[in-house]
Amino acid sequence: MTKRYTLALDLKNDPKLIEEYEAYHQEVWPEIIKSIKDAGIESMEIYRWENRLFMIMETTPEFSFEKKAEMDAANPKVREWEDLMWTFQQGLPGLPEGEKWQVMKQVFDMK
Repeated sequence: MTKRYTLALDLKNDPKLIEEYEAYHQEVWPEIIKSIKDAGIESMEIYRWENRLFMIMETTPEFSFEKKAEMDAANPKVREWEDLMWTFQQGLPGLPEGEKWQVMKQVFDMK
């Protein structure tokens, strides 16, 4: 059964940086797409409101954030992409320095 995760992150509140971030996401490097799929992520969408990002991920049952982090750490192209993305991103308010995407808690389901 597919698992769904929702995550949040902020961009630096600079219209030029936000525009550049969105441009990168119109043509994500093929190595990044491959790494996402190899980790067990079947679909990923990112939405933006102002400088707040919201991500929806659907994964295989075997997916884990820990395994994805290990795979990313061993992949120079992913590390290069993540370093580049930090140019545009900032952690959510109240988080320790260097923390990025945060899993959100579901508070309502109409089902």
